[in-house]
Amino acid sequence: MIRSIYIDTSVFGGYYDPEFDTDTQKLFDKILKEKIKVFVSETVISELKGAPDNVNGFFKLLPNDIVIQLDNTDEAKTLARKYVEANVISEKYLTDCMHIAYATIYNADILVSWNFKHIVHIERRRGYNGVNIQNGYKTIDIVSPKEILNYE
Repeated sequence: MIRSIYIDTSVFGGYYDPEFDTDTQKLFDKILKEKIKVFVSETVISELKGAPDNVNGFFKLLPNDIVIQLDNTDEAKTLARKYVEANVISEKYLTDCMHIAYATIYNADILVSWNFKHIVHIERRRGYNGVNIQNGYKTIDIVSPKEILNYE
């Protein structure tokens, strides 16, 4: 059973994207119905500042008892840097690593993203989880909203 989900910025944007809207809306319906906790980090909040008004408006409408804003920590920054040092992803995409690090250190049950290039990517998932294991953290399931709809 999923009790907590780290959601990256791409999922909030997907709510209004014709390619992703149906599955994203179903995901949020599931979250609201099942009262699943939604973890968001400072990275998400910062990225949402540059998002369209409708995306920001949607995020702000989510109930406060569901959304948990994670504290900014040096531990997350350090873990994100380790992903880069292990060549999982380049320094240019450090913010994507921050999403993985936050989900990991705050023990989210799952991380959800529409970012198939840097996050929901088989080789990168293996890399992130390899670094997690080497550094004493648990592995993290990284999936798209479509995958979580059938997750039981």
